[in-house]
Amino acid sequence: MGLDDDIAILAAAPLFGFLDRDALRLLTFAAERRELADGDLLFSRGDPADGGFVVMSGTIRLAPRGAGAEPVRAGRAALIGQLALFVRGTRPTEARAEGAAELMRITPTLMRRVLEEFPGAAQAVHDTLADDLAGLVADLDQVRGLLAAIDGISSGDSPEDRL
Repeated sequence: MGLDDDIAILAAAPLFGFLDRDALRLLTFAAERRELADGDLLFSRGDPADGGFVVMSGTIRLAPRGAGAEPVRAGRAALIGQLALFVRGTRPTEARAEGAAELMRITPTLMRRVLEEFPGAAQAVHDTLADDLAGLVADLDQVRGLLAAIDGISSGDSPEDRL
């Protein structure tokens, strides 16, 4: 792939669409590349999460986190490990290549450098993450309400008491 192809893929990836061409160029040149063959392990559950991955080509299969859940397949321009772009932690699942795949690994150090050099992009990324967090909080509030209703049913409250 050429530079323009790499920049286009990064620009299509979640979170990186806010970066201008110069920021994407910096990522392209500074990020680590990984090529995987069919069945190769990208990371295991519990491994240190020291960066995110953008799928440049191919497909990565992420094992289900819970019993009965379906695996997630990440294809071209998918971002795997968004949180690991900013903080170190552990991988919550296993990831393997389905067929040949190429990835770009972006470390927190590289991400911080890009955001420091491009403050406009940093603000856009901040706003997007804040919106995502607000959505998560709203979803959790809904779950809390449902659990409270279930708790009321199990404790013998009448339906009128729950409303």
